[in-house]
Amino acid sequence: MARKDRLIYVPLGGAGEIGMNMYLYGFGPKDAERFILVDVGVTFPDMASTPGVELIMADPSWIQARADRLEAIFITHGHEDHVGALGILWPRLKAPVYARRFTAALAKGKMERSGHDTGAVRQADAWPHVTHAGPFTVGFVPVSHSIPEASCLVIDTPAGRILHSGDFKVDPTPLVGEPFEPATFRAIGDAGVKALVCDSTNVFSDHPGRSEASLAAPITALVRGAEGLVAATTFASNVARLKTLAQAGKAAGREVVVLGRAMNTMLRTAHAAEVLDDFPKTIDPLDADGIPRDRLMLLATGSQGERRAATAQLAAGKYMGFELKKGDTFLFSSKTIPGNEVSVARILNQLSERGVRAIDDSDGRYHVSGHPNRPDLEAMHDLVRARAIVPMHGEHRHLAAHAELAESRGTAAVVAPNGTMLDLAGEAPVAVERIETGRLYLDGSELIGATDGVVRDRIRMAIRGHVSVSVVIDEDGRPLGDVWVQATGLPDDPRLRDGIEGTLEAEIGRVLARARKAEIADDDALEELILRSCSKTCDDAIGKKPLCSVMISRLEG
Repeated sequence: MARKDRLIYVPLGGAGEIGMNMYLYGFGPKDAERFILVDVGVTFPDMASTPGVELIMADPSWIQARADRLEAIFITHGHEDHVGALGILWPRLKAPVYARRFTAALAKGKMERSGHDTGAVRQADAWPHVTHAGPFTVGFVPVSHSIPEASCLVIDTPAGRILHSGDFKVDPTPLVGEPFEPATFRAIGDAGVKALVCDSTNVFSDHPGRSEASLAAPITALVRGAEGLVAATTFASNVARLKTLAQAGKAAGREVVVLGRAMNTMLRTAHAAEVLDDFPKTIDPLDADGIPRDRLMLLATGSQGERRAATAQLAAGKYMGFELKKGDTFLFSSKTIPGNEVSVARILNQLSERGVRAIDDSDGRYHVSGHPNRPDLEAMHDLVRARAIVPMHGEHRHLAAHAELAESRGTAAVVAPNGTMLDLAGEAPVAVERIETGRLYLDGSELIGATDGVVRDRIRMAIRGHVSVSVVIDEDGRPLGDVWVQATGLPDDPRLRDGIEGTLEAEIGRVLARARKAEIADDDALEELILRSCSKTCDDAIGKKPLCSVMISRLEG
């Protein structure tokens, strides 16, 4: 008897969090499905929970184990949380990658920098052109967002049609990139849509989203009315905003300078992909010397408080010969992503200390979101008329609120956080399985698992400090010479005559002198004895229980 085909959806990242998007679709009999993967993104670390880590991404182990059945990878747009992990994870998947022209250029850059064949990235045309990948037929539907050539995906299968929204906004005048076209989505819905898998980021915002075009007037007025030097930051990928800022600078009679690698790279890529025109001429930072300060406008990377970006360096001192002074203006034309509030506040305070007028996004005048607010979600629901809504791209509370919104308007909805396998083939989505999902960390040049213990130990060392203890055992099984101790990240109590290291050496030496021969002869027992002594001595002396590493050397008889 033939096994029943399933149409499955599994979020591996991005459902239950904002960032590191990775969504899997499969069609076929259980355990024989063919798959496509949508987006391979990253999220960014913070010093509190992931110190020293460069990037965080979803763990693709489940689909990696089935990579022989992975037909293709589709990238909806060029933001880092959708394409940032491609060069890192592609060797585990080795499927062809499809994206539109601008996104494909960014994806090829990721592949090239990781030493992989850029030929794996294939340029796809916009809807109604489609790409065939096993049992899937996939079309890139242009949509407005805060980066050029963002796309929803129409995913047609033998079991019906899915619309994967990607990131979008309902914007008829996005300035750069395509506008949102209601007629296109109405026509997509006319063919029947089983499930709309949909962006949930701004579900709590009750007012309709604003157009990118609405920012031109207030930003231009701000720059015209400013004295001294003007600087502004936004997301490097927000090419439309960069254009608005640069045009405002030119309208105010200022020369525009772009500072930061990411921003310059994005502008070059946008020009090469022919998605950006009428961008004002900029000047090289070296050519700005001698231009009066009130004739300059700087566009700087680092809107999220990144320590090495141009904005942070300007706030802390000088960058490429530019220095902010009292009376200058600095505009954050961007939203602070949750988790980055402390970093951004640090920069705002540094600017304030310099007497710089710092303007953030708190009043909403100089920034608009690239995601759909609640009325925009309702508009998309009404156009597509899907049988069911599957919220994605959001924390759990966003997914739950989006599901409630859909159900309140008469549409079935299901909350499917990372690892939830839904079967979409029937009349309504059904959760059929739960798979293990997790995170990978790029730590230096190595990929490590979230459960490997490396980051956990780093956090513990940061909180508790670290002690290294070295002992040498002679041929007769007795300690040879004195114990050697090195303490890192621990305070010294001035009442300790020999400091914390000397105190530990003396106490551990006394413990070893009293130890039984059986304890000295067994490495595990000896290590445990030293660990207990180290922990108790430090706790008694300075109120800390540090991590302790024990090195035992034995002389052979």
